[in-house]
Amino acid sequence: MQNNRTILKVSELNAEVGLLLKQGFPLLWIEGEISNFSRPASGHMYFSLKDNKAQIRCAMFRNKNIHLDLKPENGMKILLRGRIGLYEPRGEFQLIADHIEEAGSGLLQQQFEALKAKLAEKGWFDNDLKKPLAKFPRQIGIISSPTGAALRDILNVLKRRCPQIPVLIYPTTVQGDKAALQLESAVRQANIRKDCDVLLLTRGGGSIEDLAAFNDENLARALYESDIPIITGIGHEIDFTIADFIADMRAPTPSAAAELVAPDNQQLTSTVKQLQQQLYKSITQTLKQKTESSQWLAKRLEQKQPSYLLQQQSQRLDELDNRLQQRIRHLLDKKHASIQSLKKQLNARSPKYTLKNKQQKLKQQTTLLQKAIQKNITTKKSNLALQLAKLDAISPLKTLERGYAIVRDENKTQVIKSVAQINTGETINIKITDGNIISKVISLNAQ
Repeated sequence: MQNNRTILKVSELNAEVGLLLKQGFPLLWIEGEISNFSRPASGHMYFSLKDNKAQIRCAMFRNKNIHLDLKPENGMKILLRGRIGLYEPRGEFQLIADHIEEAGSGLLQQQFEALKAKLAEKGWFDNDLKKPLAKFPRQIGIISSPTGAALRDILNVLKRRCPQIPVLIYPTTVQGDKAALQLESAVRQANIRKDCDVLLLTRGGGSIEDLAAFNDENLARALYESDIPIITGIGHEIDFTIADFIADMRAPTPSAAAELVAPDNQQLTSTVKQLQQQLYKSITQTLKQKTESSQWLAKRLEQKQPSYLLQQQSQRLDELDNRLQQRIRHLLDKKHASIQSLKKQLNARSPKYTLKNKQQKLKQQTTLLQKAIQKNITTKKSNLALQLAKLDAISPLKTLERGYAIVRDENKTQVIKSVAQINTGETINIKITDGNIISKVISLNAQ
């Protein structure tokens, strides 16, 4: 049965629990009252933090507590920032502190609130003043410590998301007496040079003392007067500075600031592919529409060809000639009938003078009839000549006289309109104005 069990030693269990506590909880702020305070020769501080319902053991090691501006003592109410851990030798749950300050508004907190209220009254925090960020910046500026972890995190994010965008670093200190002046100078220098489309103002987390440079009024003025959009990524998500309120956008961490400013190459590639597909679909549809339109126009052009018009005009000419012949026959028949009637009247009356007068009138009528017929024929011939001249103007032979040619196959049975109708090596017949040319196809070039 023992072979199926996982057996841990107490130390191993405590080590696993300690690891889970470290990984499972973020950096926390805890408020409470100090009790059981002790500080042995090692310089480390040990105490309990309690409220009216519970308490927890705390430790603050020497490398962290040497920077404290206050002297902890029993009964003092404090704000503690730290991580949850486990003291493995005794299996005790505890807080490992990296900063403590008196609960309530300390001096720096009071100064922070006073400056925040002052600048808010001036309108420096108004959303209407926030500048839009460039969707695809040409160059990104970073104002941060050149040796800090924040800069490394930002560069890693930018390299992953958009390595093609150049980065310009304005190195400054981000903590200490000179930090605020250097940060202000970097912001103003970036605005003078105008090398970047956006600026990242960043640093890692810290206490209110550590972040004091970002609560400086002169830096706030430089940010307010900046023509370049600014994104802040200062400290952790729970940390707020005056710079955060004035910046055009605030990110909870330096890495998040890099995410905001950097377009994602993978997403851009996906978008481009979608646009390519849409463009291809649009082009294909347009080509289909244009092809159908071209085919329709080609049919109409075929209907308007000279041969077709010539056939129409020739048919019209035949129709007019037939009508003319019918008209002439009708007039001749009518006149002939009139003559026969007169002859009958003449024979019936018989007097010679009447016959003579009638013959004279008949002659006159015949002359007038002939003139009318001749005039009508002349008019019809003139119209016919005019129609023939029009037909001749659009005749294919006239087109040939202007330098054009008609290409047919070797047997002259088919007019060649496209290179698709013939093959290399075939013989073709080319008709020009004064004869025919027999030619062999050497090569074909489609347009």
